[in-house]
Amino acid sequence: MSAPASLNSASAAARPRWVRIFCGCEDLVVVAILAVMMVLPVIEILLRKFFNGGVPASATIVQHLVLAVGMLGGAIAARENRLLALSAAAQWFKGGALTASRVVGFGFAAAVSALLCTSSWEFVLSQRSLGKVFAYGLPLWIVQLLLVAGFGLVALRLVWTVAPQWRWRAATFILAAGMIVLALMGPFSPEQLRWPAMIVLCVAVALGAPVFTALGGAAMILLWTAGEPVTPVLLKHYSLTVNPTLPSIPLFTLAGYFLAESGAARRLVRLFQALFGGMRGGPAIVTTLVCAFFTSFTGASGATILALGGVLMPVLMTANYSERNSIGLLTGAGSLGMLFPPCLPPILYAIIASSGNVVSVSIEQMFLGGLLPGLLLVGLTAWWGVSKGPRAGQDGRQPFERHEAWAATKAAKWELLVPVIALTALFSGFATPVEAAALTAFYTFLVSVIIHRDLHLIRDVPRVISECGLLVGGVMLILGVALGFTHYLVDAQIPDQAVEWTTGAIHSKWLFLLGLNLVLLVVGGLVEIYAAIVVVVPLLVPLGVAYGINPVHLGIIFLANMELGFLAPPVGLNLLLASYRFNKPMSEVTKASLPMLGVMVVGVLLITYVPWLTTWLPSLFH
Repeated sequence: MSAPASLNSASAAARPRWVRIFCGCEDLVVVAILAVMMVLPVIEILLRKFFNGGVPASATIVQHLVLAVGMLGGAIAARENRLLALSAAAQWFKGGALTASRVVGFGFAAAVSALLCTSSWEFVLSQRSLGKVFAYGLPLWIVQLLLVAGFGLVALRLVWTVAPQWRWRAATFILAAGMIVLALMGPFSPEQLRWPAMIVLCVAVALGAPVFTALGGAAMILLWTAGEPVTPVLLKHYSLTVNPTLPSIPLFTLAGYFLAESGAARRLVRLFQALFGGMRGGPAIVTTLVCAFFTSFTGASGATILALGGVLMPVLMTANYSERNSIGLLTGAGSLGMLFPPCLPPILYAIIASSGNVVSVSIEQMFLGGLLPGLLLVGLTAWWGVSKGPRAGQDGRQPFERHEAWAATKAAKWELLVPVIALTALFSGFATPVEAAALTAFYTFLVSVIIHRDLHLIRDVPRVISECGLLVGGVMLILGVALGFTHYLVDAQIPDQAVEWTTGAIHSKWLFLLGLNLVLLVVGGLVEIYAAIVVVVPLLVPLGVAYGINPVHLGIIFLANMELGFLAPPVGLNLLLASYRFNKPMSEVTKASLPMLGVMVVGVLLITYVPWLTTWLPSLFH
């Protein structure tokens, strides 16, 4: 979880002037990088369409800009103390005990980041000897130095942000340095240190070490104690961040940020209220549809609950929904839309599932396969909301007004075109997935800044883009090192052993799917979704092949269970965010969300055992 914005603002105001200037320059660089990523593919489309040409090396440039925004955005996230972590220590300790626990967690994280920095330097030196050229004569190794700078900055900032007092910073630095010295120069062999190091890792994660250092630390510990070099962690990190399709993730994220920070939520709520508000349970239908629309663009980051909770909660309460049912509905609906285009998890699943050369899954297939299952989950959620609504005459329903519906449609017409733009670009063939994402981001920029003028070009746009870069950086750090962890699993033949054991113990495909749902429910409730995709999917795909499960169907089952995991107690992300947004205890939010959890379980089981819901549409376009 991120640090509260008020704390970040306070700490930013207390920084020396030269530090504030440096931080402002960092933010502006991230803004410039994301702006170029958004504009360059659009220019490429126009040049190809009207001049039969293009920008030389534009695809390579955009791919490596992902590396730049990932490393610099991660450094900014570390600067603002907003790297994703379990943050369990804050629930257990207070005062000096909390600070001491942060020293342990951040000290371990700083040690891992420093080792990633040194390994990055070794990786860059190995690449320099190959003499590869990036573009326009620039050596590739110079661009790859971003890895060294990024991990180095993260390490330093983990030490700096542990506490304002120098003694705690010094203690964190000494602890991190001591861990490195013990590992590299201590009297113990690597094999002897495997399990002690893994125990220290688990303790550090429980005390607040960021998720990326947990995955990166585990990968390096396992490789090092097995007598293998740790450089593959950096190689995998680099190969993922410059994947040809990966730029679509930050670009669709940027589109979601423009929507969330503009007045789009207000206009869409007005529209759906005008269209469905006069029906029985209309406010529940409005809540479900608006949440699904927003999540499809903001991804599975929980932004939907934070952005729409304050708008939709009064709508439900005004319609005489109970507070408990309102919280339960908003918490459950907060992850709807994850299966719809252009949401990020299906894109990442297609990339990771296809990377092992076992199956081939396209982004278009994933979105086609997720459409009917996604509509099923939306329908079940709306049905539950309608069933919990007040009786007729007590819900404050207003009759349908044609003039208001028309006015609301005109006001929201530009937002309604966003999915049309994204889908047309994705499925028409005139743009690549990255170009489709850039076009969508550019369109939402025009709608927010030029058409509606919700965002001021100078005052608001840099802030929004910088915030997007911070999120993208944190996610990219997790994805890259998670792939390094996956490399170890594959190198140790864990997927092959899993297939051999599972197929020997479970002979029924349907029984396997039931067990898979149970395992994925636990994974979804405990593991950050992007890390889960990178780590679990390479293990899952060979099992799906062994049982003859369609890879698109397997992907939708996986993602539907991850969506279900957002509601799974005790630490489902939606439960945490709803508790924060509505200022309610976790226990109260969990009780309110249990009925929605049951509804979603029914939906996931239908998706699992009725394969044609997933496979029918992709088969039509095969």
